[in-house]
Amino acid sequence: MAKLLFKMRNVTDDEAVEVRVLLEENGIEYFETDAGNWGVSMPGLWLKEEENFEQARELLDEYQQQRGDRIREEYAKNLESGETNSMWNNFKENPFKFSTYMALISIVLFISLQFFLSF
Repeated sequence: MAKLLFKMRNVTDDEAVEVRVLLEENGIEYFETDAGNWGVSMPGLWLKEEENFEQARELLDEYQQQRGDRIREEYAKNLESGETNSMWNNFKENPFKFSTYMALISIVLFISLQFFLSF
């Protein structure tokens, strides 16, 4: 009987490809389901053989640990070099657009909370 190994909702394309390659390289048979036309089904990778679940889970856990470490290192490197988008960088790039958005957000918040603030 098939067993769900990996939920694919909100997974980046590069991560999905890496997981598929990992399973194929280790000879683990799987099939994939998508979210369907309306996006309400469970997109995921399912194992065909339940006996392979432990091996696949160990491989996937190790992969996710390595990927998390790699992404954190890339983020730290980008943060040090100033390539990471931050609120300050967005303001420096386009101060008029930033100020306009902040003013619109303030207006929406004021209108939304005006009733509660009037008490």
